[in-house]
Amino acid sequence: MSRPDTSLHDEVRAAFAPEGVLARAVDTFQPRAGQTEMALAVADAIAERSVLVAEAGTGVGKTYAYLVPALLSGVRVLLSTATKTLQDQLFARDLPRLTQALGLPVRIALLKGRGSYLCLHRMALARQDHAVGTAQAAYALARVERWAQGTRSGDLAELPGLDERSPVIPLVTSTRDNCLGSNCPRHRDCHVNLARREALAADVVVINHHLFFADLAVRESGMAELLPSVHTVIFDEAHQLNETGVQFLGRQLSTAQVLDFCRDLLACGLQQARGLVDWQQLTADVEHAARDLRLCAGRAPAGGMRLGWDGEAPERLDAAAWRAALQALQRACEAACAGLDTVSELGPDFLRLAERARTLAQQASFFLAPRAGDAVRWVELAQQLRLVESPLDIAEAVRTRLLAPREGEGAQRAWIFTSATLGDDEHLSWFTEPCGLQDARVLRVDSPFDYARQAAVWVPRPFPKPGEARHSAAVADLVARLAPPLGGRTLVLTTSLRALRDISARLAEALAGSGLQLLSQGQAPKGELLDRLRRGAGGGDAGCVLVASASFWEGVDIPGEALQLVVIDKLPFPPPGDPLVQARSRRLEEQGRSAFNDYHVPEAAVALKQGAGRLIRSEADRGVLVICDTRLVAMGYGRRLFRALPPMRRIEGEDQVGELLRALTTSSTTDPVPSPAQTCP
Repeated sequence: MSRPDTSLHDEVRAAFAPEGVLARAVDTFQPRAGQTEMALAVADAIAERSVLVAEAGTGVGKTYAYLVPALLSGVRVLLSTATKTLQDQLFARDLPRLTQALGLPVRIALLKGRGSYLCLHRMALARQDHAVGTAQAAYALARVERWAQGTRSGDLAELPGLDERSPVIPLVTSTRDNCLGSNCPRHRDCHVNLARREALAADVVVINHHLFFADLAVRESGMAELLPSVHTVIFDEAHQLNETGVQFLGRQLSTAQVLDFCRDLLACGLQQARGLVDWQQLTADVEHAARDLRLCAGRAPAGGMRLGWDGEAPERLDAAAWRAALQALQRACEAACAGLDTVSELGPDFLRLAERARTLAQQASFFLAPRAGDAVRWVELAQQLRLVESPLDIAEAVRTRLLAPREGEGAQRAWIFTSATLGDDEHLSWFTEPCGLQDARVLRVDSPFDYARQAAVWVPRPFPKPGEARHSAAVADLVARLAPPLGGRTLVLTTSLRALRDISARLAEALAGSGLQLLSQGQAPKGELLDRLRRGAGGGDAGCVLVASASFWEGVDIPGEALQLVVIDKLPFPPPGDPLVQARSRRLEEQGRSAFNDYHVPEAAVALKQGAGRLIRSEADRGVLVICDTRLVAMGYGRRLFRALPPMRRIEGEDQVGELLRALTTSSTTDPVPSPAQTCP
């Protein structure tokens, strides 16, 4: 990559001009002042090797705003996204389109975590694995084997129709725990190693946040070689950085991890060293210890829960029984390690299994000791059990391990952090404080959409309070009245899995005979549900109402008439009983600050903005946002939360909402929303 001697700032301005290269080469390009402003700020950060935090509202075109200056700069770029789906979009669509438009011979590479790639060694073992016992699993494995003969990348995302929840995936992929590294008999052909080699040779490398922080924590992904040669690092969807980072910067031990080890231990022992060790007994001891630890934690509610852990044992659990169960797991893992050491000379599989057993024993020992004073510890209680100790945020890691140049790495690199939602104040404190970026340049670029014309927001009153038992039923009844005249086109976002279940059950009854199809998170993969919502009515299909939670609050992009009503059940405050939330709140109170004003309200504001952002995705979209929480208009903090929303018109009364929705079914999407104008405060 190379560029002319003119300044990067001038090149970027020229590229985004009305008659510039983008306007000539990209059919969908339209000059936007906000996009140009952000692109110039990114160009300056790259040239100055500085830190930029940029919030770009929906429709700004932030992807081009950071890609164009990055490509024109001629420097090596590491680009991190929130999900593998976004990775694939950048690698397969956005980057090729732009490099062609700009006429740049740029080498692009895609690098994911090892769990995304086929492991040839484990695929060979899987055919003999006792776990491949069902016809469904055997069929899926056969499909993988056929595909493996023709794939170059080994990226399982390329295999059409492979359900991300398929039980065969763990059997044909490796993890940091079970990878044999250079001792693997298929090391030369390893797809993970091929991806890393291509990344090292590329000008632009596309990764994801999980991979970045996994490497930061354990130096395992290959980026230890890659990062020193990178001039610019860009984080898209940066609002997820803090929560992603704390997952990797602490310590974890899960019963699922132990049971995976047991499965590999038994399969390898019986296949390669039958009769030399009592593999069944050794495996059974570890497995029983893991299951006893899980049973010690008690029953989990539907959807799981977190238990705080400040003392010897998690809250509500018997300390003596908990420690005894954890010690038993440690001893069982140590015994497995000793047994594996006796056959270690037979092959690399046994060496790696011994290392895994030793690591599991060490993790159990770690959680038997008191927690670090500056960390928070908890257990996640679901079908399996996960023990976690993590920092409260990633600020220290960012300051000392990211922004500070490492010895021998030369000059400071440029860091760009961007998202559509990074806070609700001018300093974007919600993002910059926990990420240690208070000294960064902050840029906020508003959405170019005409929200006052395109959308309206309604808070129904009177309405049951969020804590009342009848609240979810009231939400369902309201949706059952609003969605049929619209022909579906509805997304209901809930703040909890319990509300998801309650609203879905009530809606199933209320929509019976309406001609609409009810979709609920969990009944099919996320992509399938969204595709069905996009198709809507037509071609023999019914209109759709989708009820969802969690990940559906963001990253859902359904432009056009397929989605014109978004209903949010409650204000998305962080759960007060969550140990991480409690620890962060305590720290703020100890600093003399208000945990509610400085943490809970900003968290709710950002999440609410994310959810509301599902409604209007293009200049032609129109629709209605309904927030079924009277606190938004009854409490003092409601004005702050309203300001976080896009400036939609406020309407009052269900009759007005009904008229508006009926009008949407008959008028053009280019027409304004036909309701009285009242801008949000």
